[in-house]
Amino acid sequence: MPTRAVALLKKSGVKFELVRYRHLEKGAAFAARATGFDPFLTVKTLVVDPGDSNFALALMPGNQHLSEKKLAKALGVKHLAMARPADAERITGYLTGGISPFGTRRSLPVVMEKRLAQAETVMLNAGRRGLMVKIAPADIIRLLDCRLAEICAGP
Repeated sequence: MPTRAVALLKKSGVKFELVRYRHLEKGAAFAARATGFDPFLTVKTLVVDPGDSNFALALMPGNQHLSEKKLAKALGVKHLAMARPADAERITGYLTGGISPFGTRRSLPVVMEKRLAQAETVMLNAGRRGLMVKIAPADIIRLLDCRLAEICAGP
């Protein structure tokens, strides 16, 4: 049975490839090792809470850390925090470790690290632990109406 993310991608008509791996631990670093894909291009989907239940998503390179300050600026808020796992699961409808930006229960603003937009293909969760989707960043940006910004901590 396809996930909501996969169903949305099929309906949109964009080109994508599903990648399965044995999910033994959470995180983009493990997914990159398990699939042999570039860790920078193995995108993690982070759920953040800018307050007042206005959650948002950040699409980050798997081997980088989020700058909450930079993301807050991109979202036009003073500060934000990482969403609690229970809130992330409730808002997206996906389990942590398998959260996809596609097919979330609630429409959320999405900010993508702008360096990812330069890649030909990235890989991100497809809505289930151990299931990833390879897709062109341009298609992600178009389907999710992503904002692009520098949101990584450090250089």
